[in-house]
Amino acid sequence: MKVPVHFMRKRILSFVFLTFISIISFAQSKTVTGKIVDQVSGNALADASVNVKGSSVSTTSNAQGVFSITVPSAKSVLVISYIGFGTQEIAVGAQSSFTVSLSSSATNLNEVVVIGYGTVKKRDLTGSVVSIKGDEATKVPATTAIEAIQGKVAGADISRSNGYAGQGAGIRIRGTRSIANPGSSNNVLYIIDGVQGASMSDINPNDIQSIDVLKDASSTAIYGSRGANGVIIITTKRGTSGKPRMSFNSYSGVSEVAGYGAFQDGPEYVAFKREAFRAAGTWNSAADDTKVFTAAELDAIQKGRFINWQDELLNTGRQQDYNIGVAGGSDKTKIFFSAGYFNEKGVLKLDEFKRYTTRFNIDQTINSWMKLGVNSQLAYINNDLRRDPFNQASKTPPVGAAFDSAGNFILFPNGGTQINPLADEQPGQWTRNIKTRRYTASAYIDISPIKDLTARSIVSTTQDARTEGRYFGKNTIDGGGNRSQSLVSNTQTSFISWENLLTYKKEIKNHSVTLTGVTSYLQTVTTASSAQAENQLFPSQTYNNLAGATANPFWSSSYRKENLISFSGRVNYSYLGKYLLTFTGRRDGSSKLGAGNKWAFFPAGAVAWRISDEAFMKNQHVFNELKLRASYGVSGNDVLGPYATQNSLSLIQFSYNDAGSTPAYGINQTIANDEVRWEKTATKDFGIDFAILKNRITGAIDYYDALTTDLIFPYTLPASTGVSTVNRNVGKTRNKGFEVALTTTNVSNKAFSWTSNITYARNTEKIVELPNGNVIDNDYRRSLIVGHSPTIYYDYKKIGIWQLGEEVEAAKYNALPGDIKIADISGPDGKPDGKITADDRTYIGTLRPKWTGGLNNDFRYKGFDLNIMFVARVGQWMSSDYYAKFVRNGSQNSAKITYWTPENPTNAYPRPHATRSSSYVTTLTEFENSFVKLRNITLGYTLPKTISNRFKMENLRLYVSGKNLHWFSKLKDFDPESEGIIDQPLQKLFVAGLNVTF
Repeated sequence: MKVPVHFMRKRILSFVFLTFISIISFAQSKTVTGKIVDQVSGNALADASVNVKGSSVSTTSNAQGVFSITVPSAKSVLVISYIGFGTQEIAVGAQSSFTVSLSSSATNLNEVVVIGYGTVKKRDLTGSVVSIKGDEATKVPATTAIEAIQGKVAGADISRSNGYAGQGAGIRIRGTRSIANPGSSNNVLYIIDGVQGASMSDINPNDIQSIDVLKDASSTAIYGSRGANGVIIITTKRGTSGKPRMSFNSYSGVSEVAGYGAFQDGPEYVAFKREAFRAAGTWNSAADDTKVFTAAELDAIQKGRFINWQDELLNTGRQQDYNIGVAGGSDKTKIFFSAGYFNEKGVLKLDEFKRYTTRFNIDQTINSWMKLGVNSQLAYINNDLRRDPFNQASKTPPVGAAFDSAGNFILFPNGGTQINPLADEQPGQWTRNIKTRRYTASAYIDISPIKDLTARSIVSTTQDARTEGRYFGKNTIDGGGNRSQSLVSNTQTSFISWENLLTYKKEIKNHSVTLTGVTSYLQTVTTASSAQAENQLFPSQTYNNLAGATANPFWSSSYRKENLISFSGRVNYSYLGKYLLTFTGRRDGSSKLGAGNKWAFFPAGAVAWRISDEAFMKNQHVFNELKLRASYGVSGNDVLGPYATQNSLSLIQFSYNDAGSTPAYGINQTIANDEVRWEKTATKDFGIDFAILKNRITGAIDYYDALTTDLIFPYTLPASTGVSTVNRNVGKTRNKGFEVALTTTNVSNKAFSWTSNITYARNTEKIVELPNGNVIDNDYRRSLIVGHSPTIYYDYKKIGIWQLGEEVEAAKYNALPGDIKIADISGPDGKPDGKITADDRTYIGTLRPKWTGGLNNDFRYKGFDLNIMFVARVGQWMSSDYYAKFVRNGSQNSAKITYWTPENPTNAYPRPHATRSSSYVTTLTEFENSFVKLRNITLGYTLPKTISNRFKMENLRLYVSGKNLHWFSKLKDFDPESEGIIDQPLQKLFVAGLNVTF
């Protein structure tokens, strides 16, 4: 085929023109190098981001803080940032080499803060957000990062309730809103590298770059219903260009019980039981001991053979952590890899937690307008759990021995019926193991098709497989000498999300606007199956051969699926950098709600005024920064489980006219209600950000008021309906609070520095409306009372012990001297009636503290660093398991308490009595439980670089640390944070560790 000449000429001219343009463009581009350092210390900052403004061209600094990047022209502007540090913009111009100093001070207004679906400078924040650097997560030895930031975020109530190996801390941000299941329906949303709902038990604290806590509705509104109870965003470390950088972090140490309530020793138990029978008229002297004790018990008492069961069970625990991380890459490819191993052996035998983690993050720049990457983590957890032996130990009389003179185990000490608390520890008797394999990954692609516009698509998944096996022999606490049991269960959870994000940023003279649009699809599918049987013929096979168990087989399976579809948008506007506006709207659709109520819209808005930028503030010398913030927004919560708004059937056994039972189906006890709507929380927040005295004192003050309406609650139905409950929208709750966060630079010079972080938060939560008034439950921990918190104790009020001389008055209440004296508060007509009935129950206290606080001090002297951390929880009440251990008739052991006798007329505990019942025991357990705790002391030393460099190391730090060391509280019997639990006490931890960077 012949090609026309004129066509060939056009092709050649076009090629020459494009080549000429390319040559010109290449001639204009240039390579720029530089070094990024910490403004205060002068140390190099590795992993700092360097971007060409208005494009996707970027790189990061290497281990020496050095970067190299090719810019399109001399007119290019470099944007240099580091999470937790400041941001700088530098015009390239004629220069080709730079030294950039970034400030790590909390006062730096250009500090980068992560918010929902993006980042902003601290100066541009309109909401209530707290940003914490990743090194705070490793300052205190902790199982999870949340435990490590206790006391460092105002408004976040963080505590640990038990000491089982591998257990992390719980967190509640700005109080309790939902009442359906306060323990779980008020949980915060965790986001790790964009993956929602990730597990905090998996992530290695050493991998964390920053933690950002979003508290107010303006900050969390972009997540709609998912962010109703606050959002915690965790950003992990990224790769760097240049020479690879490797770090190794490790610590190892021992743990011991921090404070465990003592139980009666042998002589105390003997005296208690004698008193119980003396009160009943049976015992008068040691000659009557045969009426009180068994022959075996008497023999042990006479020979002085006593045993402290708690001491026999408790051991020294151990905790160790090892982590290696490698960051490297080129200008276009950046890779971060880490591997970690965490092991904790509890203070009980058979209680051990092992976590193996690997992380692989890769970011690849394809060209000037396209970038993609993958964030992934694999976690394998191997957890051996121990059945609680302390409850059994607290009951078993402390007389006799656990083993006979030949060393043989005694299953029933003293020939009684209570099994030996050490039974589960005997070889081959008890096994419970949970293995969890959880893979979390997200892949993203960023495209910048035109200037100022960026599109990102993110696909995320979490694949979770959990296998549990459990076996107990017949000679165990559960077996009771009668039966063995084997059980196997498998649970698989698949979470998938697909989110698309469009961001447009534009600056026109004094105006700056950022538009963000998001579409989101989330799906969670959970399947589970289990099987169990009794009488395992081959104990050595434990739960690995259910076919070898010959009795009572049982199996079950389940399937759950839920979806959430969302559309959201946000506008951030700034005028002159000092007048700031944020508007957000999100529409969520939940599969868990009924037709016609699945969708809801959640709007939010915020304004801020940077007063310190105004002309009238230029000549004053007090405020270096002053910003006012105000926000209002609505968030939602669908606290129901999947299918909760639908009717379902349950398998039941049915019999008629003495005929044998036949399988049948009946309607589930919770019936359908497709009229259930979203819970909605409308929150107002007013805040002040400030810095004074040349930035020596910086801080934020917030006041918030959150009203939650349409509370979802399982409403009790009359028994005549044939069912028990129906989910309904029933009422309102309100949370109001005040928060203060301060950072002070107390001393700062070349050799010595001292900085403090102080947090204080006061929250008042209460139910403001219920449809039919108060809900009074038989369980003293579950009543709902208008005007009080959703989590309260509603019980009888103990006002002392009936004393000698009060016999006549006590008799009116069927009581004797030595019995618990209960306040006669109200009768059926609302007035005291001389009787103690259910009408006399009253509000005792709430589980939530009136205020929480933290004081964190960091000292540095040359190569030494010292951290001292205090936390406080004040005003909360508890109902202690320990104080409930009072068995009045002396058939079991009891807590070491002071009890009433005619010779010791105390008002603490009632008189032991062999025949009178132990009424109103719960009133003995309820105490106000305020405490201040010395959470951590860490002393470290960093070798001078002249020494570490000799060993080819960039940095070497050695440290020792003590955790959970001491507390100040009215309660002296146990660690108050544990509230006196019996099954697993909290522990003190002492470790030594090192941090090495190559």
